[in-house]
Amino acid sequence: MSAEEYEKKIASYNRNDLITLWDAIKENNAPDWQAGKALEYLVLRAFQLEGAEVRWPYSVHYGKQEIEQIDGVIYLDYLICVIECKDQKEPVSVEPIAKLRNQLTRRPSSVFGVLFSRSGFTDPAITLAQFISTQTILIWNGDEISYALEKGYMKEGLIRKYRHHVEYGFIDYDIRVGG
Repeated sequence: MSAEEYEKKIASYNRNDLITLWDAIKENNAPDWQAGKALEYLVLRAFQLEGAEVRWPYSVHYGKQEIEQIDGVIYLDYLICVIECKDQKEPVSVEPIAKLRNQLTRRPSSVFGVLFSRSGFTDPAITLAQFISTQTILIWNGDEISYALEKGYMKEGLIRKYRHHVEYGFIDYDIRVGG
């Protein structure tokens, strides 16, 4: 399926459809979606339904060479973030955090990263994300994704995570605590 076909498909989804898709993702049973694509489009559509402007997944080329694959961008008024999504059984290790950090170094300093993971994160990954200087990377685990989808809380959850990071300096604020 092409990117345009994925965009058209997800555009028809409402929040209940996204919850159903999320359940299929958690069960590794989203047959109409290429591996990993369902989570990317689900996250972006959830934010779009809550009023965010989104940029669907795309590639960045330098000359004829692809240098980056971006899972999406979310624009929330004054907040702009590049997203990375990981749909895997095992908790995310440090590599996706390092990849996202490198992507952020080529962008304005006000842009931050958000990493969504169905299965959570290893302790080293959390530590790396916490102590990256100049590039902010916020993390969302599967339980937070479930909560935010059920409550229509993606946008507010991201804002709360960002504010918590600004005020306290920690990146792993659990949106279910204050939600």
